[in-house]
Amino acid sequence: MQIRALAVAMTILTSTAIAEEGMWTIDNFPADRIQERYDVTIGEDWLRSAQLATTRLENGCTGSFASPDGLILTNNHCTWSCIRNLSSAERNLSDEGFMAAAREDELRCPGQQISVLVDFDEVTDEIADATHGLDDAAANEARKARLTELEAACEEASDGEFSCEAVKLYNGGQYFIYQYKRYDDVRLVFAPELDIAAFGGDPDNFNFPRWCLDMSFLRAYEDGEPADTPNYLQWRQAGPQAGEPVFVSGHPGSTDRSLTMSQLRMLRDLSYPNWLLRYSELRGRMLAWANTSDEAARIVQQSILGIENGIKVRRNQLSALQNDAMMAEKERQERALREAVEADPELRSAYGGAWDLIDGAIAVHRNMYEEYLFIEDLAGLQGDLFTYARLIVRGTGEIELPNSERMRDYTDAALPQLEQFLLAERPISREYDRLRLSFSLDKMREWLGPDSRYVHRILGSESPDTLAANLVDNTGLDDPEFRETLWRGGRSAVLASDDPMIRLALAIEGDARALRTRFEDEVEAPLTRGEEMIADARFRIYGTDIYPDATFTLRITYGAVEGWEERGEAVEPFTRTSRLFERATGERPFMLPPTWQRTREDLDAETPFNFVATTDITGGNSGSPIMAADGSLVGLAFDGNIHSIAGAYWFDESINRTVGVNTAIMLEALEVVYGADHLVEELSISE
Repeated sequence: MQIRALAVAMTILTSTAIAEEGMWTIDNFPADRIQERYDVTIGEDWLRSAQLATTRLENGCTGSFASPDGLILTNNHCTWSCIRNLSSAERNLSDEGFMAAAREDELRCPGQQISVLVDFDEVTDEIADATHGLDDAAANEARKARLTELEAACEEASDGEFSCEAVKLYNGGQYFIYQYKRYDDVRLVFAPELDIAAFGGDPDNFNFPRWCLDMSFLRAYEDGEPADTPNYLQWRQAGPQAGEPVFVSGHPGSTDRSLTMSQLRMLRDLSYPNWLLRYSELRGRMLAWANTSDEAARIVQQSILGIENGIKVRRNQLSALQNDAMMAEKERQERALREAVEADPELRSAYGGAWDLIDGAIAVHRNMYEEYLFIEDLAGLQGDLFTYARLIVRGTGEIELPNSERMRDYTDAALPQLEQFLLAERPISREYDRLRLSFSLDKMREWLGPDSRYVHRILGSESPDTLAANLVDNTGLDDPEFRETLWRGGRSAVLASDDPMIRLALAIEGDARALRTRFEDEVEAPLTRGEEMIADARFRIYGTDIYPDATFTLRITYGAVEGWEERGEAVEPFTRTSRLFERATGERPFMLPPTWQRTREDLDAETPFNFVATTDITGGNSGSPIMAADGSLVGLAFDGNIHSIAGAYWFDESINRTVGVNTAIMLEALEVVYGADHLVEELSISE
């Protein structure tokens, strides 16, 4: 029995290893596998260079240094919040595009931060020591406290040079402390018009062929001067070749390939349907409001695109989990692992109860899902203004506690980024905030029911529309100076405030904390313990030749520039500039900006535009550099095809594809369409 079960488990691992899947960490990159498959060498120097050239944007995207003077390449859609915050009714940078003619014209992005991973240390043994012998709830608290202590010790050892973050990999099988170099002065350098950056809009989203110039440039500054960034990527003028091996360096947000069947079923049965119902309706309300005025349309323009993207993702993730054949395969893999554990007395004793722990936690989570979602996770109190209120109310209470006893969002390591978000000067539309708050209050009452004590505490005798109007119209939290006064004034200033948003946040804080405590003790703690046990079992059975799920930490993926077959037809890996103009209709989302219409005859019709590769990516890889084996930049990841959405749970090399912008069209557009010779000169370009 033991031999058979282990053989089945190793067969699963081997079939995975052959495919070009995996979001690999720097310290466990499968260089030998790549050497065997592509006959190229990826050594430690290559990996270190890619690591230091890759940047993380705190809005959930990736970028890469493009020059020694802090220039950063990323996607246009990764700069939407910056562009929106810098725009006005008189100047819509989203529609117009932006180019700084000189460095003094570069515009600071409110609240933006760039991070670069410089080093990392494994601390798995320290966490195991801190939690040894404790029950699940106590271990959960001890684990968080020890991680906070390790972060603080790391920052103290760096003498303030680096920021340190605790990182969990393999669902708790490993823990690391990552050290980051932070840049909190980030400025917009170049952004094309939205009509070309997102050409094709929602109809083309997650599809291919594509024609999107989804690129922008930012610049990192230090002490008021462009940052010194010697680790940057050289651009290849011609882009990649068909069949060429390529590598994506970035920060994939999350995947769920290691989840148990009960966790996957909860996503399928509860989480995703709930999300889709709420956001589909919110999109409708936003579209209706956008039609009321040009200013309303400008304010929600990019938010609508973001929600449409999210709806398409969630809809296809749900569809993937409704695929009986794939779910049967996931169940077969889980059964094989469990049989391997049960076949070995030592493994059975150590790990046999892991799945029961997770099943019990999921059962509790299902029972409290809606209340936790709407009250603690703020699905019932959406909007920038209440987000500020919660942060101030909770944060001023937390920072009075010793660092190791605080919620992880409010530790000393987390405070600089939190304060930058809280105190940044950014425009807030009260009308848009009122729309979001009213909608979320309405959904809270609908899902929790009018007799819910939480609904009574929040709404009282008011309707969602009336309460939202009273709160938004009478708060002062849109003023960054007012927010700073409350924040610096501490708990006493918050308790004395008569701001209605602050008063509401205070009124529900007890309920929200109680829900959080129950969640942490009865859901998070057993889930974490069960996941750690399964991760340890996998290590014991499979060894370390496996990759962890994505966690918004730096990963390298590999593959090749290849098309695929769709319904019996071959999909070529490249698109050309000529088809861009053929597809243009003059109406959004297939409308071209005037700059492109004027320069049509000057552009080379055969220039490669977008392309696809077999690299394994997910959300968070937006803005990732696509590199050749020699380390040069050949493209910019901005999307996946429709099949890649199921990559949250499994990877199919035959159809999953990354979609990228070719360096050839980026350079030609900068020169011919935008006359950005100064930017082209700043880049290091090879043939």
